[in-house]
Amino acid sequence: MKYIVAIIKPFKLEEVREALGALGIQGITVTEVKGHGRQRGHTEFYRGAEYAVSFVPKIKIEVAVDNSLADRVIEAIQIAAQTGQIGDGKIFMLPLELAVRVRTGETGASAL
Repeated sequence: MKYIVAIIKPFKLEEVREALGALGIQGITVTEVKGHGRQRGHTEFYRGAEYAVSFVPKIKIEVAVDNSLADRVIEAIQIAAQTGQIGDGKIFMLPLELAVRVRTGETGASAL
């Protein structure tokens, strides 16, 4: 099993959710986060005053999948989240050793 974490632009969330749904992914976790990458934030103007935005709002998506789906999930997220602009995000894939469904006690891929 794999644990996939993606950091994307907020307005791309619905497209990514639809792409994952098309693959049969039933459960995802979504969190509103802030951070920066190489661009180190940006500057904005508000009421004529310029100010620096050090941390950019992003969406963090977490999904646990079977090994057989991992590459397709990453590809789907990448295609759906891509704008071609700086700050499109990152995708991380980590090994997932154990998953347990609390209600039934199922473990492994059947718990996903």
